[in-house]
Amino acid sequence: MPSLILEGGTLRPIFSAGVMDALLDQKLMFPYCIGVSAGISNGFSYISKQKRRNLDIMEQYRHDKRYIGYRNFLRSRSLFGLDFAFGEIPDKLIPFDMDAFRSYNGQLLVGVTNAHTGLPEYMNGMDVDKKWTMLRATCAIPLFFPSIELNGSKYYDGGLTDPIPIRKAIADGNEKHLIILTQPKGYVKQFSKQNAFISKLLKKKFPQLEEVLLTRHEKYNETVAFCEQLEKDGKAIIIRPEYSLNSFEKDISKLRETCQHGYDSAIDRMPDIRKLFN
Repeated sequence: MPSLILEGGTLRPIFSAGVMDALLDQKLMFPYCIGVSAGISNGFSYISKQKRRNLDIMEQYRHDKRYIGYRNFLRSRSLFGLDFAFGEIPDKLIPFDMDAFRSYNGQLLVGVTNAHTGLPEYMNGMDVDKKWTMLRATCAIPLFFPSIELNGSKYYDGGLTDPIPIRKAIADGNEKHLIILTQPKGYVKQFSKQNAFISKLLKKKFPQLEEVLLTRHEKYNETVAFCEQLEKDGKAIIIRPEYSLNSFEKDISKLRETCQHGYDSAIDRMPDIRKLFN
């Protein structure tokens, strides 16, 4: 069974949204979809077959202070307006098609990081609640988001512990993979002083996250190398942008261009992508 793997990256997965729009146009629905952070959040619109929905959100609300703005820290201790992004937008402004979503008969997994254990967990996306709590959790970047409570535990961004959950897809029995990355080929994640700072802030409350944050770059680089080896072995197709996009890009035209870049990149590789289903 072929799997679809979705990396996160705040606003960078608008590239991934373009790829998934191309899949929808080609009527290709992967029976297994897994990802983290904004990658899997965008993936929900793929599962609900709502082409262009992710781009519509960016075009209409990227500069809306209810969506991204420092005033949101006063309400939800988050740079993002959580109730706006996971409430008003999907419920009213750009409605999410829950009926179409529920008709999906594949496996949808949302990667999160357990703040208490420092380990990745994978939640069944089809069990998402009305407040989209598991999506809030997978997008919860420390410092920019508060920890998110779900089923009695606290969670943060799934990308902290498993930024590209390819090994989980393999463990679940998938043999061929479409991996959508949001950084260009050759990108190497460096040790982050910001992560070191955050690790100190969280060390007392969540001691297991210290090593996770300090070694995050190593985990990421090793996983990219693993994905590239799978591609060399003929077991995966990697689609990634030719350029890097700012994680908090403000220029709507660049967001739009990057989405189109993802779409065009997928169309270029469509013959190979179709082979994954054979």
